Amino acid sequence: MYLPAHFTIADRDAAFDVIDDVRLGTLVVHTADGLDATPLPFLLQREVGQHGTLVAHLSRANRLWSRVDTSHEAVAIFQGPEGYISPGWYPTKAETGKVVPTWNYVAVHAYGTLTVHDDRDWVAQQVRTLTDRHEATMAQPWSIDDAPDDYIESMLRGIVGLQFGITRLEAKAKLSQNRPADAASVVGGLQRRGGTDALLADMMRAATAP
Repeated sequence: MYLPAHFTIADRDAAFDVIDDVRLGTLVVHTADGLDATPLPFLLQREVGQHGTLVAHLSRANRLWSRVDTSHEAVAIFQGPEGYISPGWYPTKAETGKVVPTWNYVAVHAYGTLTVHDDRDWVAQQVRTLTDRHEATMAQPWSIDDAPDDYIESMLRGIVGLQFGITRLEAKAKLSQNRPADAASVVGGLQRRGGTDALLADMMRAATAP
């Protein structure tokens, strides 16, 4: 990923915060037939391994797990807030006219090594931990223990676990840091557009604050 200094997220915990917020990553791996990619909900273990670890599971019917070449580096891509930036929002448009559209976004690329866990107990623990985390904010959290044992066992037989040891991170927040004179107007434009652009506006405000 192209990483100009003013857009680089250099702090590891800040990059991890993006992963925790996004949660759904795209895993890209080498196989004998070429590259394969699949979106997966990941659970980040910040303190496991030298640079952190991601764990996930996928359907046994998804043959990525049996076709992946684990001798090659893999990458998990986490795409954060993103949006089109109109040059019409720039105050400098009226001053010079020398403006063009762009796209603001936040992204983290985690590179590492993949281990497949075709192991019932490992998968059961991963599913329980992932579920407990996302159910924690629910008014009445659902637990794996709420379902019949035989049903859960049949579900576990249908999935395979993945452990992704992070070896390096590339993290980028392109949030108009290079256009301080225009940033406030861009934030306003995004807020007026609303929807998911409002989250991008919040991140821009924090990144470009004096």
